[in-house]
Amino acid sequence: MTSLLIKGLQKTTLIDYPGKVAATIFVGKCNFRCGFCYNKDLVVDYDKLPTLKEEEILDFLKSRKKWLDGVCISGGEPTMHKELPEFIKKIKEIGLLVKLDTNGVNPSMLRELIDKKLVDYVAMDIKGPLDKYSITAGVKVDKEKIKESVDILMKSNVDYEFRTTVVPGLLDNGDFEKIGKWLKGAKRYFLQQFKPDKKCIDKSYADKKPLPAGKLEEFKKILNPYFEEVGVRGV
Repeated sequence: MTSLLIKGLQKTTLIDYPGKVAATIFVGKCNFRCGFCYNKDLVVDYDKLPTLKEEEILDFLKSRKKWLDGVCISGGEPTMHKELPEFIKKIKEIGLLVKLDTNGVNPSMLRELIDKKLVDYVAMDIKGPLDKYSITAGVKVDKEKIKESVDILMKSNVDYEFRTTVVPGLLDNGDFEKIGKWLKGAKRYFLQQFKPDKKCIDKSYADKKPLPAGKLEEFKKILNPYFEEVGVRGV
């Protein structure tokens, strides 16, 4: 049996899983090429990183069970890997909560994880309004799959959030109005401040200045009528 392609472990995080003390597992490989993504090592160069053994990760989680509430599984894009449900099952057997970070590209797996009660919280990245998705994601995107994943989350009993990285020059007021109308009625939506990084997939983003905090607050006001909760992170 093949193992999940684990390329990194953050042993403790207080910010990745809202309200929980967690460890974060990073999975290699992604089907998007967002220029502003700073996880280039996990997206493009994952084959150059050492692969961590499942057994070692699970042994670590068992040893920290008293101090951890849960585990975040991030990437890359975790749902690209057929081994994901089986691996999460092993984490659940330890007695930990599981949060999944996803771009929503694999609704069938998302549905499976929810139906089998393998995830407790899902954070789905929204790259922009649907008419801009292929621009922001850097590849041709099957928007029907994105829409299906959104629908699955909004109709499920699992806790979830949608979130968008606010990248200078990519999204404007009108785009956030479109996002609000599309996701209307969702529980939570977060605006995340863009962070320039030399590891960005598109090197032109390395020196881009983030938008001022006031601009993100302006976007927040546009979005407020559409969601139960709207927040801003990273400013």
